[in-house]
Amino acid sequence: METPVTTYPRKFYKHASVFEAGGGFALKLDERRLKTPKGAAFTAPTRALADAMVEEWNAQGEHIIPTRMPLTQFAFAAIDATAPKREEVADYIAKFGETDLCCHRADSPADLVAHQDKHWSSLRDWLHAFVGADLPVVTGILPANVPQGELAKLRAAALALDDFRLTALAQASGLAGSAIIGFAVLHGKVTPKAAFEAAALDDLWSQEKWGADAEAQARLDRQRAEFENIARFVAALG
Repeated sequence: METPVTTYPRKFYKHASVFEAGGGFALKLDERRLKTPKGAAFTAPTRALADAMVEEWNAQGEHIIPTRMPLTQFAFAAIDATAPKREEVADYIAKFGETDLCCHRADSPADLVAHQDKHWSSLRDWLHAFVGADLPVVTGILPANVPQGELAKLRAAALALDDFRLTALAQASGLAGSAIIGFAVLHGKVTPKAAFEAAALDDLWSQEKWGADAEAQARLDRQRAEFENIARFVAALG
């Protein structure tokens, strides 16, 4: 059930705006500089991201509803959560190499096997060429026995990113259950629509065969919207 609007804090400002600060772009709520939930003075790396966040803050009504400001949430996470724990975030992403959705295939029925191969194999091959990590294709849901050197390549590629892009990669990988899809979203290999269809492939295939219930459809709609938000965040980073 959706949280009642009245439980959120009341809007305490009239207008959000952007100003240059410290080699980046900061936000003001009236004359007060925006800070992250942990108290850091917020600075965006690009004007596009700062402008997009200003739109979110200016679109708030009587109450401030964080879930209606996805880019702000990602940006805050980059500073408050990712920056102090980059090693752990990179480990989290590399761990997907053992359970990556695109590498764990069904053994039947034949049409699902073919459908997975058609949509996932090209992404796996792209990651191998782009990052160098050669992740084995297996059947079933148990973690694959992946050489540590291959996982290290995923980790190194993640650590090479700045805090904002690393945040986007972690969000996309977690949403998809796949570092392959996460990297593909980050580097523009797939559109948000294609990322969603790859991540939700099994569910969408089942829908086509047997139909969908309201709860499952709502979950898929949320997943689709989140891929769109992540893609907007990545695009704003330039």
